[in-house]
Amino acid sequence: MTIVKENEQRMLDAVEKAIQQHGDSRDELIPILTDVNRTLGYLPSEALEEISRKLKSPRSQLFSVASFYHMLSTKPRGKHVIQFCESAPCHVVGGREVWQALQDTLQLDSGETSEDGKWTLITTSCLGLCGVGPVVVIDDDAYGNLTAEQIPAILERYND
Repeated sequence: MTIVKENEQRMLDAVEKAIQQHGDSRDELIPILTDVNRTLGYLPSEALEEISRKLKSPRSQLFSVASFYHMLSTKPRGKHVIQFCESAPCHVVGGREVWQALQDTLQLDSGETSEDGKWTLITTSCLGLCGVGPVVVIDDDAYGNLTAEQIPAILERYND
């Protein structure tokens, strides 16, 4: 089987599994998209097309949902996704310095993925952890009360 066929089959399997788990109701769109995104690392257009067909929903509606939520992506992301909270509470307690340290260390701007596919750096308006700002979430790990000096050591934890 060619790599293209393997990737296509992986995509179809991911869509099928998510729909089997959640059902084919439009009410389950976000859980379905989340599962497929988690499995594939992003939502390729072919996956959106397949979900559209199975849910009998317009592809444009799926794309709107997929592009609205920061947890979903229509572009490939790195192995580790870093979400930086840029809300006012994080900003006033040192967020600007933490953001600069992330950019300097990774050599990335918001929305970019490293050439080696290891990191994706994104900003979000709020992570809901305002009491411990500045906050960064890497994959499923939250780090609060950050300083710029802590960033290199935190990133080092993800060298695998």
